[in-house]
Amino acid sequence: MSKPVIRIGIGGWTYEPWRGTFYPDDLPQKRELELAALAFGAIEINATFYSRQSPKSWENWAKAVPDGFQFSVKAWQFATAKKNLAEGASLIEKFLNSGFTELGAKLGPVLWQFTPARKFEPQNFASFFSLLPKEQSGVALRHAIEARHESFLTADFVALARQHNVAIVLADSAKYPLIADTTADFAYMRLQRTEERVATGYTSRALKQWTERAQTYESGSTPADLPSLAKAPAAKAKAKKESKRDVFVYFISGAKVRAPAAAQTMMGMLKEK
Repeated sequence: MSKPVIRIGIGGWTYEPWRGTFYPDDLPQKRELELAALAFGAIEINATFYSRQSPKSWENWAKAVPDGFQFSVKAWQFATAKKNLAEGASLIEKFLNSGFTELGAKLGPVLWQFTPARKFEPQNFASFFSLLPKEQSGVALRHAIEARHESFLTADFVALARQHNVAIVLADSAKYPLIADTTADFAYMRLQRTEERVATGYTSRALKQWTERAQTYESGSTPADLPSLAKAPAAKAKAKKESKRDVFVYFISGAKVRAPAAAQTMMGMLKEK
């Protein structure tokens, strides 16, 4: 079993205000992904939320990044739009067959994000989770879900996600609820409170705290300073190293111009530990 990794990154790689703050002013746009992939361990692709990408794009993106780097892929918005989620089965399948498996080992989790108006309905989400395959075109898939309505703050949601090995996104947000429970063999964090007035997006104190929490998730535990909705599952009789987790940490939303600085600062803190 490979050693668990904490991958820290940003959302996307093209953003004009990053010119002169992260990218050199004279860097050709076609080299932005190459430079971003050298700076970070992962990138969350958000363009896939709005439209499907061409197989050639996936192939080119895979070639542009080094081994060990991974892309998280945000699922097509129409795949989660049906009131009865099971009725979106054909749209989910269409997205799953859109070519992102061309990334191969460079494919990280698939992120399924729901609107803030979507409420937790146990049977509806049980049906949805049953539509998420463990592999596609011979490539293993991992799934994460970002639920943004207060009704998801329940142990029943945690139990359902654990049953299907789907990670609940931990969102550090001023708008949406924070769910810190671990429900899969990896953890997915979206840190959304970067501030433009702070050069590193988050203060040093906050970044240190999030770094420690990411390390706790990697170790197989849950941060004691964050609230839990359900009891942790009973430990299984297996080697300790097998209970550890990959962790994905993205600085996204908030003051986007500060996201690269926040991610780089956190990566520096991780190396110091």
